[in-house]
Amino acid sequence: MDTGNLTLQVDRARHGATRIVESELPALSPGQVRFRVERFAVTANTVTYATTGDVLGYWDFFPTGDPGWGCVPAMGWAEVVESRHPDVPAGGRYYGWYPMARYVEMTVTPTPDGLRDDGAHRAAHAPVYRAYVATDRDAFHEPGADAEDRHALLRGLFITGWLAEDYFADNGWFGASRVVVLSASSKTAVGFAYCADQRPALEVIGVTSARNHAFTHALGCYDEVVTYDDIAAIPADTPIVSIDMAGSGPVLAAVHSRFGDRLKHSMAIGRSHHEAPARAKELPGPKPAFFFAPTQVKKRVQDWGPRGYQERVAAAVKRFVNWSRGWLRVQHSSGAAAAAATWCEVHAGRVAPDVGHIVSMWD
Repeated sequence: MDTGNLTLQVDRARHGATRIVESELPALSPGQVRFRVERFAVTANTVTYATTGDVLGYWDFFPTGDPGWGCVPAMGWAEVVESRHPDVPAGGRYYGWYPMARYVEMTVTPTPDGLRDDGAHRAAHAPVYRAYVATDRDAFHEPGADAEDRHALLRGLFITGWLAEDYFADNGWFGASRVVVLSASSKTAVGFAYCADQRPALEVIGVTSARNHAFTHALGCYDEVVTYDDIAAIPADTPIVSIDMAGSGPVLAAVHSRFGDRLKHSMAIGRSHHEAPARAKELPGPKPAFFFAPTQVKKRVQDWGPRGYQERVAAAVKRFVNWSRGWLRVQHSSGAAAAAATWCEVHAGRVAPDVGHIVSMWD
């Protein structure tokens, strides 16, 4: 085993600034394991974990001890290479949240499908954010490097979109027959639209940039796609709901101003436009409501049981991942310098929507 770790850290005030920190591997305490991080996905959503880290606690996942710099969690795969937990042998592979690093140590508790991070710093986080699923017990797992890469890129984002769509459906779409999807080219939005498009009575309208309009339209899961400048052209003759992955104050204000009281629910779920001005405190129509996915998970587990929930979601994820092969190209980067460069490209919004970045800190 290597004697040192490399970690990509992000400036908590200026999220586009990074540094590589080299450190010795610490001795494990009883109950701890050491993961060797194989690879992880870097997406616009990963950047959102940094831009909302102070509000939603993402910086607390992997504390650095330096208040100015943080580790951004990313979805990926890792192997336990050393263990001081009597019930967790070395050698197991797990899918979950990892720092952008070569190694990470965790205090863990075994679960039916893997491990749970039970470090004291994780106690406040929802269980779904602390779960690590063993590959040989993973109902979602599909073998092969391409499938694993696509799961790292899409699984978490799609499940968020799936849950948001399920929440709307569970509430009768608040009486609306039309949904407006902001930042429609983002992967969470595409996952949401993929699900919503399967409801024949619902019209799904995507809103995106002029640069991403052709890509978004060609996906086929939107009934119509308009640019941000054309929000006023969306018909306002029927009740409508919106889901906001952009997090842009001016864009959301345009939606609320266009529909007013005909807007029956305004869901806030992401911030792909992380450098845009925040939304105004007062907007026409309903107050934007943040969607917290674990709450819907808890409800559906109660409704369907753990197995019923898992079977539904796993089947949907696999269909979506297979569908993604028609529009998503996976690109790989290796090494700490390449990881930092990829972060900066994604943070700056220079990555095309049909590209997904898989990164390894290993050369």
